[in-house]
Amino acid sequence: MLPAEHRMKRTFASLDPEEALHVAIFIEERNAEIYQRFAEMFVEFCDRDSLEIASVFWDMAVEEKHHSSLLQSRYMERYGTANCSLTEEDLADFIEVPKLEDGDVFAPVREGERSRARERALQVVLTAEQSAQRFYAELVDKTPDGTLRKVYQELATLEDDHVGYIQRKLSPHAGVARPEDA
Repeated sequence: MLPAEHRMKRTFASLDPEEALHVAIFIEERNAEIYQRFAEMFVEFCDRDSLEIASVFWDMAVEEKHHSSLLQSRYMERYGTANCSLTEEDLADFIEVPKLEDGDVFAPVREGERSRARERALQVVLTAEQSAQRFYAELVDKTPDGTLRKVYQELATLEDDHVGYIQRKLSPHAGVARPEDA
């Protein structure tokens, strides 16, 4: 088998159900690592705003790990210990990559501006999650009924969960504990 850098890149839509589920696990794990690195970076600043931002990213790292575990369980149920050598590096698509752009989180809060550091961090996360949600929803719409469509639907539902989780955190009453957040 050729090394990943010499193989032809494939689109996510060209994957079979096993490959799609396998790659989705990698995506969730990769994002957990990205969010963890973001959190560690902000903890280093030690100010209140940075610690609020770090807290958001820690929470998302845990969320992504949880979804990775769910997907791994589904993979084991369906395919057992079958080895799938496909990785995210084999794909032409970039799916749900959280990015910190200049001004996203680092911008100072201006006088009269209501956006706090925590909300700015949540917006970064929400952008990535909504992108993945749209990506998988489009695949559901384009894919005929069958196993692959069911996998895409499961992935879209997981992203719906992420988006809903972040939207609840952004709501004006986010400080109030809700039963569904427990």
